[in-house]
Amino acid sequence: SSGINAEYGYDGETKEAIRELVEEEEQVNYEKRMGKKWLSDLQPMRTTYKKEYITAAPAVILVFKIPFHDDEAGVRHNHWYYEASVSISVGILLCALNNVGLITVTSTPMNCGPALRRLLGRPDHEKLAYLLPVGYPSDKATVPDLKRKALGDICTVLE
Repeated sequence: SSGINAEYGYDGETKEAIRELVEEEEQVNYEKRMGKKWLSDLQPMRTTYKKEYITAAPAVILVFKIPFHDDEAGVRHNHWYYEASVSISVGILLCALNNVGLITVTSTPMNCGPALRRLLGRPDHEKLAYLLPVGYPSDKATVPDLKRKALGDICTVLE
């Protein structure tokens, strides 16, 4: 086992249940958990607790990180570096989706992982890492005009 599991697909009923769980927790996040600065920083992206894209997308991928597994004899085996493996795998997936003209919103909904795990029948030790609705861009899709950081702000060149 690799330390990662990706659930994908879902019928309309399951996507609706996923959306309801995410929106319920996100509403609490926006109204109680997120501070004023956090909410202010999100304003340019025009994001809210409403996540219509979950049910609008033809497919949804939920990526779970798996810190360990138990073999047939009940012996526990740790997955070392599973956090890095999941992030690298999702990065490669995002590039592959983009390469074939598909888009996604990289989402890491706070505090709804356990409820989503139960909805999908995943084991208790798996943790939600990413929720990725996948499809082709809508003709009405817009992208916030965010200024990218200069390379020197994010990269140090050692000589």
